[in-house]
Amino acid sequence: MTKAAERQRCPWGATDPLLRDYHDTEWGTPLHDDQQLFEFLCLEGAQAGLSWRTVLAKRDHYRRVFHDFDIARVAAMKDRELEKLLLDPGIIRNRLKVFATRDNAITALSVIAEFGSLDNYLWSFVDGKSLVNRWTESGSVPASTPLSDGMSKAMKKRGFRFVGSTIVYSLMQATGMINDHLLGCFRHKACMAKKT
Repeated sequence: MTKAAERQRCPWGATDPLLRDYHDTEWGTPLHDDQQLFEFLCLEGAQAGLSWRTVLAKRDHYRRVFHDFDIARVAAMKDRELEKLLLDPGIIRNRLKVFATRDNAITALSVIAEFGSLDNYLWSFVDGKSLVNRWTESGSVPASTPLSDGMSKAMKKRGFRFVGSTIVYSLMQATGMINDHLLGCFRHKACMAKKT
């Protein structure tokens, strides 16, 4: 057994290779790159009603068809391009989600113009610092909180779509705004050590 296999992980990231790699290298790591933050915003919205594994399996294709999540390029996508994507089995072919990707890019550009970056805006909800939880059991980790409720409301008011409280909480977890790795997980301390 390899040392990587022996590591203690959050249960959801312990067995499936795709989820394990994502858990071990990305989830909970403080992220400040606008393009990557936008990618997570879009993918978390695409996941609504589905499993995260489903989205991860399609992630590379999403990157190809949505210009590697270049915000300006996605904002400039034409209706005909989006309509064509509804025929593409490489993504989740939900009309509202596909068109929301462009709408969210347009809104993100507006936010960047006002706040200087998408990073500044999103991280303002946690005062620029990761919130570190100390859960010992998976059942204790919430699906949403009053903080994600407020962030969701503020984002909706600006025009973002597919940003309900549960989606926003997942976004915060994924991008390290919140560290929800279990205390026994080897990534808990590693994510705390990352610069925020």
